[in-house]
Amino acid sequence: MTDNIIIGGNLAGIAFAETALLNNKSFIVIADESQNSSLVAAGIYNPVILKRFSLPQDAQEHLAYMKPFYKRIEERLGVNFDIKIPIYRRFASVEEQNMWFEAADKPKLSPFLDTNIKHDNFNGIDAPYGYGRVKDTGYVNTNILIPAYQARLKEEGILREETFQYDQLEIHKYYITYKDIIAKHIIFAEGFGIHQNPYFKNLPLDGTKGELLIIHAPQLQLPVGVNAGVFILPIGNGLYKVGATYEWDDKTAIPTAAGRAELVEKLNEVINCPYEVVNHLAGVRPTVKDRRAMIGTHPQHKNVHLLNGLGTRGVMLAPYMAKELFESIETGVPVKREINLNRFKVF
Repeated sequence: MTDNIIIGGNLAGIAFAETALLNNKSFIVIADESQNSSLVAAGIYNPVILKRFSLPQDAQEHLAYMKPFYKRIEERLGVNFDIKIPIYRRFASVEEQNMWFEAADKPKLSPFLDTNIKHDNFNGIDAPYGYGRVKDTGYVNTNILIPAYQARLKEEGILREETFQYDQLEIHKYYITYKDIIAKHIIFAEGFGIHQNPYFKNLPLDGTKGELLIIHAPQLQLPVGVNAGVFILPIGNGLYKVGATYEWDDKTAIPTAAGRAELVEKLNEVINCPYEVVNHLAGVRPTVKDRRAMIGTHPQHKNVHLLNGLGTRGVMLAPYMAKELFESIETGVPVKREINLNRFKVF
Protein backbone atom coordinates (compact mmCIF):
# COMPACT_ATOMS: atom_id res chain seq x y z
CA MET A 1 0.00 0.00 0.00
CA THR A 2 1.14 3.54 -0.76
CA ASP A 3 0.09 6.63 1.16
CA ASN A 4 -0.99 8.76 -1.80
CA ILE A 5 -1.90 8.60 -5.45
CA ILE A 6 -1.32 12.00 -7.06
CA ILE A 7 -3.13 12.74 -10.32
CA GLY A 8 -1.22 15.37 -12.29
CA GLY A 9 2.50 15.82 -12.74
CA ASN A 10 2.80 19.56 -13.28
CA LEU A 11 3.23 22.33 -10.73
CA ALA A 12 0.47 21.38 -8.27
CA GLY A 13 1.18 17.66 -8.43
CA ILE A 14 4.92 18.21 -8.00
CA ALA A 15 4.30 20.50 -5.01
CA PHE A 16 2.23 17.83 -3.27
CA ALA A 17 4.70 15.07 -4.17
CA GLU A 18 7.56 17.11 -2.70
CA THR A 19 5.54 17.84 0.43
CA ALA A 20 4.82 14.12 0.87
CA LEU A 21 8.51 13.36 0.37
CA LEU A 22 9.51 15.92 3.01
CA ASN A 23 7.15 14.19 5.43
CA ASN A 24 8.29 10.65 4.65
CA LYS A 25 5.04 9.67 2.97
CA SER A 26 4.97 7.41 -0.07
CA PHE A 27 3.21 8.22 -3.33
CA ILE A 28 2.67 7.33 -6.95
CA VAL A 29 2.12 10.05 -9.57
CA ILE A 30 -0.13 9.41 -12.57
CA ALA A 31 0.17 12.02 -15.31
CA ASP A 32 -0.35 12.53 -19.01
CA GLU A 33 0.31 15.54 -21.23
CA SER A 34 -3.28 16.78 -21.49
CA GLN A 35 -2.67 19.93 -19.42
CA ASN A 36 0.14 22.32 -20.36
CA SER A 37 -0.53 25.56 -18.50
CA SER A 38 2.37 25.03 -16.08
CA LEU A 39 4.79 24.58 -18.97
CA VAL A 40 3.44 27.53 -20.96
CA ALA A 41 3.39 29.94 -18.01
CA ALA A 42 6.10 32.55 -17.61
CA GLY A 43 6.46 31.37 -14.01
CA ILE A 44 7.02 34.87 -12.63
CA TYR A 45 6.77 35.24 -8.88
CA ASN A 46 6.02 38.74 -7.75
CA PRO A 47 4.34 39.47 -4.41
CA VAL A 48 2.62 42.62 -5.72
CA ILE A 49 -0.30 42.88 -8.14
CA LEU A 50 1.09 45.74 -10.20
CA LYS A 51 -2.14 46.52 -12.00
CA ARG A 52 -3.77 47.57 -8.73
CA PHE A 53 -0.69 48.09 -6.53
CA SER A 54 -2.06 45.60 -4.04
CA LEU A 55 -0.78 42.60 -2.09
CA PRO A 56 -2.66 39.29 -2.30
CA GLN A 57 -3.63 37.78 1.03
CA ASP A 58 -0.72 35.95 2.73
CA ALA A 59 1.64 36.77 -0.17
CA GLN A 60 4.56 37.41 2.16
CA GLU A 61 4.06 34.05 3.86
CA HIS A 62 3.72 32.24 0.52
CA LEU A 63 6.93 33.83 -0.77
CA ALA A 64 8.90 32.99 2.37
CA TYR A 65 7.78 29.35 2.22
CA MET A 66 8.37 29.04 -1.52
CA LYS A 67 12.07 29.97 -1.54
CA PRO A 68 13.53 27.11 0.56
CA PHE A 69 10.98 24.70 -0.93
CA TYR A 70 12.32 25.19 -4.46
CA LYS A 71 15.91 25.40 -3.22
CA ARG A 72 15.66 21.88 -1.78
CA ILE A 73 14.40 20.55 -5.10
CA GLU A 74 17.20 22.30 -7.01
CA GLU A 75 19.83 20.80 -4.71
CA ARG A 76 18.38 17.29 -4.82
CA LEU A 77 17.95 17.22 -8.61
CA GLY A 78 21.09 19.18 -9.43
CA VAL A 79 19.30 21.74 -11.59
CA ASN A 80 18.76 25.48 -11.45
CA PHE A 81 15.23 26.65 -12.24
CA ASP A 82 14.59 29.41 -9.66
CA ILE A 83 15.93 32.48 -11.44
CA LYS A 84 16.25 35.60 -9.28
CA ILE A 85 15.62 38.67 -11.42
CA PRO A 86 14.31 42.17 -10.61
CA ILE A 87 10.90 43.14 -11.95
CA TYR A 88 10.58 46.78 -13.01
CA ARG A 89 7.27 48.54 -13.45
CA ARG A 90 7.60 51.05 -16.31
CA PHE A 91 5.73 54.24 -15.43
CA ALA A 92 3.55 55.72 -18.15
CA SER A 93 2.95 59.04 -16.35
CA VAL A 94 3.65 61.15 -13.28
CA GLU A 95 0.32 59.92 -11.91
CA GLU A 96 1.63 56.35 -11.96
CA GLN A 97 4.73 57.46 -10.10
CA ASN A 98 2.52 59.02 -7.46
CA MET A 99 0.41 55.86 -7.17
CA TRP A 100 3.62 53.89 -6.62
CA PHE A 101 4.71 56.14 -3.77
CA GLU A 102 1.25 55.99 -2.19
CA ALA A 103 1.34 52.19 -2.34
CA ALA A 104 4.88 52.09 -0.93
CA ASP A 105 3.66 53.99 2.14
CA LYS A 106 1.33 51.12 3.06
CA PRO A 107 2.86 48.87 5.74
CA LYS A 108 2.13 45.61 3.90
CA LEU A 109 3.51 46.85 0.59
CA SER A 110 6.51 48.85 1.79
CA PRO A 111 8.84 45.80 2.08
CA PHE A 112 8.36 45.06 -1.63
CA LEU A 113 8.31 48.46 -3.37
CA ASP A 114 11.58 50.35 -3.83
CA THR A 115 10.92 54.08 -3.38
CA ASN A 116 13.96 55.07 -5.45
CA ILE A 117 12.73 55.67 -9.00
CA LYS A 118 14.99 53.85 -11.44
CA HIS A 119 16.13 55.71 -14.55
CA ASP A 120 18.09 52.88 -16.15
CA ASN A 121 18.55 53.50 -19.84
CA PHE A 122 17.68 50.15 -21.39
CA ASN A 123 18.39 49.96 -25.09
CA GLY A 124 15.15 49.64 -27.06
CA ILE A 125 12.78 50.99 -24.40
CA ASP A 126 11.79 54.59 -23.82
CA ALA A 127 10.89 55.26 -20.19
CA PRO A 128 10.76 59.02 -19.64
CA TYR A 129 9.04 58.56 -16.27
CA GLY A 130 11.39 55.84 -15.08
CA TYR A 131 10.68 52.54 -13.38
CA GLY A 132 9.65 51.25 -9.99
CA ARG A 133 11.48 48.14 -8.78
CA VAL A 134 9.66 45.32 -7.02
CA LYS A 135 11.79 43.43 -4.50
CA ASP A 136 11.93 39.64 -3.99
CA THR A 137 11.02 38.72 -7.54
CA GLY A 138 12.10 36.19 -10.13
CA TYR A 139 10.73 33.32 -12.12
CA VAL A 140 10.57 29.55 -11.95
CA ASN A 141 11.62 27.97 -15.23
CA THR A 142 8.95 25.28 -15.33
CA ASN A 143 10.48 23.88 -18.52
CA ILE A 144 13.44 22.81 -16.38
CA LEU A 145 11.61 21.97 -13.13
CA ILE A 146 8.82 19.77 -14.49
CA PRO A 147 10.84 17.51 -16.84
CA ALA A 148 13.62 17.12 -14.26
CA TYR A 149 11.20 16.25 -11.47
CA GLN A 150 9.24 13.82 -13.61
CA ALA A 151 12.47 12.17 -14.77
CA ARG A 152 13.49 11.55 -11.15
CA LEU A 153 10.08 10.08 -10.34
CA LYS A 154 10.37 7.83 -13.40
CA GLU A 155 13.82 6.65 -12.29
CA GLU A 156 12.37 5.75 -8.90
CA GLY A 157 9.45 3.88 -10.47
CA ILE A 158 6.78 6.13 -8.99
CA LEU A 159 5.57 7.91 -12.13
CA ARG A 160 3.01 6.33 -14.43
CA GLU A 161 2.75 8.17 -17.73
CA GLU A 162 -0.86 7.42 -18.60
CA THR A 163 -4.28 9.03 -18.68
CA PHE A 164 -6.16 8.46 -15.44
CA GLN A 165 -9.34 6.42 -15.88
CA TYR A 166 -11.92 7.55 -13.34
CA ASP A 167 -14.06 4.43 -13.78
CA GLN A 168 -11.16 2.32 -12.49
CA LEU A 169 -11.13 4.11 -9.14
CA GLU A 170 -12.80 2.32 -6.22
CA ILE A 171 -13.35 4.24 -3.01
CA HIS A 172 -13.61 2.35 0.28
CA LYS A 173 -13.94 3.68 3.80
CA TYR A 174 -10.28 3.53 4.75
CA TYR A 175 -8.51 3.12 1.42
CA ILE A 176 -8.90 3.46 -2.32
CA THR A 177 -7.86 1.20 -5.16
CA TYR A 178 -6.89 2.10 -8.71
CA LYS A 179 -6.07 -0.83 -10.99
CA ASP A 180 -3.25 -2.58 -9.09
CA ILE A 181 -2.60 0.27 -6.62
CA ILE A 182 -3.93 0.38 -3.08
CA ALA A 183 -3.56 3.75 -1.35
CA LYS A 184 -4.79 5.63 1.68
CA HIS A 185 -5.57 8.83 -0.25
CA ILE A 186 -5.92 10.19 -3.77
CA ILE A 187 -5.08 13.80 -4.59
CA PHE A 188 -6.37 15.33 -7.81
CA ALA A 189 -4.01 18.06 -9.05
CA GLU A 190 -5.08 18.16 -12.69
CA GLY A 191 -5.63 21.86 -13.33
CA PHE A 192 -8.25 22.60 -15.97
CA GLY A 193 -8.64 18.84 -16.42
CA ILE A 194 -10.96 18.98 -13.41
CA HIS A 195 -13.85 19.28 -15.85
CA GLN A 196 -13.46 15.58 -16.69
CA ASN A 197 -13.40 14.62 -13.02
CA PRO A 198 -16.74 13.15 -11.80
CA TYR A 199 -15.93 14.01 -8.16
CA PHE A 200 -15.14 17.69 -8.66
CA LYS A 201 -16.41 18.73 -12.10
CA ASN A 202 -19.23 20.87 -10.66
CA LEU A 203 -16.83 23.19 -8.88
CA PRO A 204 -16.61 26.65 -10.49
CA LEU A 205 -13.12 26.43 -11.92
CA ASP A 206 -13.57 28.63 -14.97
CA GLY A 207 -10.16 28.52 -16.57
CA THR A 208 -8.58 31.52 -18.27
CA LYS A 209 -6.74 31.08 -21.53
CA GLY A 210 -3.39 32.81 -21.71
CA GLU A 211 -1.13 33.30 -24.70
CA LEU A 212 2.46 34.44 -24.79
CA LEU A 213 5.18 35.00 -27.35
CA ILE A 214 8.85 34.19 -27.32
CA ILE A 215 10.77 36.82 -29.24
CA HIS A 216 14.38 37.14 -30.32
CA ALA A 217 15.54 40.72 -29.77
CA PRO A 218 19.35 40.80 -29.45
CA GLN A 219 19.47 44.62 -29.37
CA LEU A 220 17.12 44.82 -26.36
CA GLN A 221 19.69 43.56 -23.82
CA LEU A 222 17.32 43.71 -20.84
CA PRO A 223 18.83 42.46 -17.54
CA VAL A 224 15.47 42.77 -15.72
CA GLY A 225 11.85 41.82 -16.27
CA VAL A 226 9.70 44.76 -17.32
CA ASN A 227 5.99 45.18 -16.66
CA ALA A 228 4.46 47.73 -19.02
CA GLY A 229 1.01 46.60 -20.06
CA VAL A 230 2.71 43.39 -21.12
CA PHE A 231 5.54 41.70 -19.29
CA ILE A 232 8.90 41.28 -21.02
CA LEU A 233 11.02 38.62 -19.37
CA PRO A 234 14.61 37.85 -20.46
CA ILE A 235 15.29 34.11 -20.68
CA GLY A 236 18.79 34.19 -22.18
CA ASN A 237 20.48 34.26 -25.60
CA GLY A 238 18.57 37.36 -26.69
CA LEU A 239 15.23 35.62 -26.09
CA TYR A 240 12.30 37.11 -24.15
CA LYS A 241 8.91 35.89 -23.05
CA VAL A 242 6.18 38.43 -23.76
CA GLY A 243 2.71 38.08 -22.29
CA ALA A 244 0.11 37.54 -21.44
CA THR A 245 -3.44 37.59 -22.71
CA TYR A 246 -6.59 36.80 -20.71
CA GLU A 247 -9.41 35.08 -22.56
CA TRP A 248 -12.44 33.73 -20.71
CA ASP A 249 -14.48 32.12 -23.50
CA ASP A 250 -11.98 30.08 -25.50
CA LYS A 251 -10.91 27.06 -23.39
CA THR A 252 -8.47 25.53 -25.87
CA ALA A 253 -4.69 25.51 -25.67
CA ILE A 254 -4.41 26.57 -29.31
CA PRO A 255 -2.58 29.85 -30.07
CA THR A 256 -4.73 32.36 -31.95
CA ALA A 257 -4.08 35.12 -34.45
CA ALA A 258 -6.04 37.51 -32.21
CA GLY A 259 -3.87 36.68 -29.21
CA ARG A 260 -0.70 37.21 -31.19
CA ALA A 261 -1.97 40.52 -32.60
CA GLU A 262 -2.87 41.77 -29.11
CA LEU A 263 0.57 40.96 -27.73
CA VAL A 264 2.41 42.41 -30.73
CA GLU A 265 0.40 45.65 -30.50
CA LYS A 266 1.17 46.07 -26.80
CA LEU A 267 4.81 45.13 -27.27
CA ASN A 268 5.24 47.69 -30.06
CA GLU A 269 4.03 50.38 -27.67
CA VAL A 270 6.90 49.55 -25.32
CA ILE A 271 9.97 48.64 -27.36
CA ASN A 272 11.47 50.35 -30.39
CA CYS A 273 14.10 47.87 -31.55
CA PRO A 274 13.73 45.07 -34.10
CA TYR A 275 12.60 41.63 -32.96
CA GLU A 276 11.40 38.33 -34.37
CA VAL A 277 8.60 36.18 -32.96
CA VAL A 278 10.11 32.69 -32.68
CA ASN A 279 7.32 30.93 -30.80
CA HIS A 280 3.69 31.46 -29.81
CA LEU A 281 2.25 29.44 -26.92
CA ALA A 282 -1.13 29.08 -25.23
CA GLY A 283 -2.56 27.32 -22.18
CA VAL A 284 -5.60 27.41 -19.92
CA ARG A 285 -4.87 28.60 -16.39
CA PRO A 286 -6.88 26.94 -13.57
CA THR A 287 -8.60 30.07 -12.27
CA VAL A 288 -11.51 30.62 -9.89
CA LYS A 289 -13.79 33.67 -9.91
CA ASP A 290 -12.87 34.74 -6.39
CA ARG A 291 -9.16 34.47 -7.29
CA ARG A 292 -8.38 32.02 -4.51
CA ALA A 293 -7.07 28.49 -4.58
CA MET A 294 -9.53 25.62 -4.35
CA ILE A 295 -8.27 22.82 -2.14
CA GLY A 296 -9.61 20.38 0.41
CA THR A 297 -11.40 17.07 0.88
CA HIS A 298 -14.52 15.79 -0.86
CA PRO A 299 -17.41 16.02 1.62
CA GLN A 300 -18.65 12.48 0.90
CA HIS A 301 -15.29 10.78 0.39
CA LYS A 302 -12.77 11.44 3.16
CA ASN A 303 -9.84 9.99 1.22
CA VAL A 304 -10.44 11.98 -2.00
CA HIS A 305 -8.78 15.39 -2.14
CA LEU A 306 -8.27 18.35 -4.46
CA LEU A 307 -5.36 20.73 -5.08
CA ASN A 308 -6.40 23.19 -7.77
CA GLY A 309 -7.28 26.78 -8.65
CA LEU A 310 -3.73 28.13 -8.36
CA GLY A 311 -4.41 30.52 -11.24
CA THR A 312 -1.90 33.06 -12.46
CA ARG A 313 0.27 32.91 -9.32
CA GLY A 314 0.85 29.17 -9.36
CA VAL A 315 4.59 29.13 -8.70
CA MET A 316 4.09 31.17 -5.52
CA LEU A 317 0.97 29.37 -4.34
CA ALA A 318 1.72 25.72 -5.12
CA PRO A 319 4.20 24.91 -2.31
CA TYR A 320 2.14 26.55 0.43
CA MET A 321 -1.20 25.20 -0.79
CA ALA A 322 0.30 21.70 -0.95
CA LYS A 323 1.44 22.12 2.65
CA GLU A 324 -2.04 23.30 3.72
CA LEU A 325 -3.71 20.32 2.04
CA PHE A 326 -1.18 17.80 3.34
CA GLU A 327 -1.58 19.02 6.92
CA SER A 328 -5.36 18.88 6.59
CA ILE A 329 -5.21 15.27 5.34
CA GLU A 330 -2.88 14.23 8.13
CA THR A 331 -4.75 15.98 10.97
CA GLY A 332 -8.32 15.77 9.69
CA VAL A 333 -8.72 19.51 10.30
CA PRO A 334 -10.31 21.21 7.25
CA VAL A 335 -8.33 23.84 5.40
CA LYS A 336 -9.45 27.39 6.09
CA ARG A 337 -12.68 28.47 4.49
CA GLU A 338 -11.32 31.06 2.05
CA ILE A 339 -9.42 28.37 0.12
CA ASN A 340 -11.60 25.37 0.99
CA LEU A 341 -13.40 23.80 -1.97
CA ASN A 342 -16.48 23.45 0.24
CA ARG A 343 -17.04 27.21 0.16
CA PHE A 344 -18.93 26.37 -3.03
CA LYS A 345 -22.17 24.55 -2.32
CA VAL A 346 -22.13 22.15 -5.25
CA PHE A 347 -22.07 18.74 -3.60
